[in-house]
Amino acid sequence: MAVSKTKLKLVDVARQLFAKNGMENTTMNDIAQASGKGRRTLYTYFKSKDEIYYAVIEGEMERIYDKMTEVAESKTELEEKLVSMVYTHLDLMKQAVIRNGNLRAEFFRNIWAVEKARKHFDQTEIKIFAEILEQGSKTGRFEVDNVALLADVLHYCVKGLEVPYIYGRLGKDLTMTTSRPIVEKIVYRLLGL
Repeated sequence: MAVSKTKLKLVDVARQLFAKNGMENTTMNDIAQASGKGRRTLYTYFKSKDEIYYAVIEGEMERIYDKMTEVAESKTELEEKLVSMVYTHLDLMKQAVIRNGNLRAEFFRNIWAVEKARKHFDQTEIKIFAEILEQGSKTGRFEVDNVALLADVLHYCVKGLEVPYIYGRLGKDLTMTTSRPIVEKIVYRLLGL
C-alpha cells in the first residue's frame, strides 16, 4: 500500500510541476525534491520523465473514466445516459486541460504521446457506449444494426470535439441549456428514435 501511495505522490507532484513549469522545464531532480523523495526512489518507479508524463496523462484519464462510469451506472434512461456521457466527456477533458496549466501545450504539441497514454481510456469508453447501446437494443428501445460500430462512431465523434470544445470554438455562445436539445436530437437520430 505504501508503494502505491509513493507512486501516486510522485505522479501528482510531477503533474503540478509540469502544469506550472511545463514538461521541458521540469527535471527528474525537481520532481524528487518537490516530492520529498530521493532520486533513487523516483527512479525505482519511473525510468524517465516521459514515463512520468504518461503516468500523469493516465491519471487524468482515470479520473474521467471514473466519472463516465458513474454516468453509465446512474439510474437514468438509456438515451439520457448517452447524452450525459457526451457532456461529461467534454467537460472533464476541458477541466483536465485547464487544471494542468502549462502542460496543456504539451498535450497538444505531443498528441501522439497523449494518444498512446489514453489508449486504454478510449477502449474503455467505447466499451461503456457499447454496453448502453446493447442494453437499449436488447430491450427494443434503440434501433441499432451494429452496436460495436455505433459505439466507435459515438466515441470518435465526441473525441473529435474535444479541442474545439476546450478552446471554446464549439457552439460559440451556446449554453448547455441551448445546446442540449441539439445534442439530444443528434444522439436520438443515431438511435433510430
